[in-house]
Amino acid sequence: MGNAKPKKKLAVVTCMDARLVNFLSEKLGIKRGDAKVIKNAGNIVTDDVIRSLVVAIYCLGIEKILVVGHTDCGMKYIDVEDIKKKMIERGANPYFVTNLKCWLGKIDDEEKNVIEGVNIIKNHPAIPKDVSVEGYIIDVETGELKKLC
Repeated sequence: MGNAKPKKKLAVVTCMDARLVNFLSEKLGIKRGDAKVIKNAGNIVTDDVIRSLVVAIYCLGIEKILVVGHTDCGMKYIDVEDIKKKMIERGANPYFVTNLKCWLGKIDDEEKNVIEGVNIIKNHPAIPKDVSVEGYIIDVETGELKKLC
């Protein structure tokens, strides 16, 4: 795993929003090979994100984690009932989980979502206390990066 180790010993948990491609790395000052980047809809800290962070910490030497949300996140606007309807129309089963809203990760506030994600990571029993965890929000229009915690 020698070549897989990020040069800056950094992991970034962020959203899959297309507006962040290249833009976020430019604002964070990271280049190819500098950081592990974990993306999902709404930068929600799920069990799978924790799993990836555990690998990043214990196998790849990560010492710092940034949770970076953004303004105008689509996960704030999703309509769970509409998604359920579309799933049924296309032959998928929307009842494969007991709480579709929770599973999808609908958020109410982008900043609170980042702070909650930071707290989940900091308090997870698999994450060592010597790993720094910070939360940021980026304005997708102006590029302003604001530290939240």
